[in-house]
Amino acid sequence: MSTVAARKSKFNLRAFIFFEALTLLAGLAGGLLGGIDGFSSLTKPPLTPPAWFFPIVWNILYVLMGIAAYLVWNSNDVDRAPPLRMYLYQLGVNMLWPFFFFRLQWRLFAFFWLLLLIVLVTLTMTGFKYIRKAAYRLMNPYILWLFFAGYLNLSFYLLNK
Repeated sequence: MSTVAARKSKFNLRAFIFFEALTLLAGLAGGLLGGIDGFSSLTKPPLTPPAWFFPIVWNILYVLMGIAAYLVWNSNDVDRAPPLRMYLYQLGVNMLWPFFFFRLQWRLFAFFWLLLLIVLVTLTMTGFKYIRKAAYRLMNPYILWLFFAGYLNLSFYLLNK
């Protein structure tokens, strides 16, 4: 399907709610799996935001991600399935990171898990870019945050051995 025809797809409220709910529920599940026990007792690297800041940022990112996934789905592009599958994979990997970092306190493992997440998000974004550039752009804050999270994760590991 051509890009012009893809952009003229009608808004589908049910699908939009589905992608937003799926993404936000994955974030909630990750938070419940990991919790934040022990965060206050960790030695923190420079630039570490306060604990209250993380849920705000993550919720904004999840909303943007859900919109991006919806835009790709709603494009009706014949090639939309692989990037949407990759989106689901990266959501699953994202959901498990807090479990490894907080609950199990496997900080070094969590760092490498985060690198895997960055690879999956990059692949997702690449697929999104060719279907809906707006979806690709909506994922940019997420990948930037993941790089920052990588810095924090590795720093927490090195400072709290």
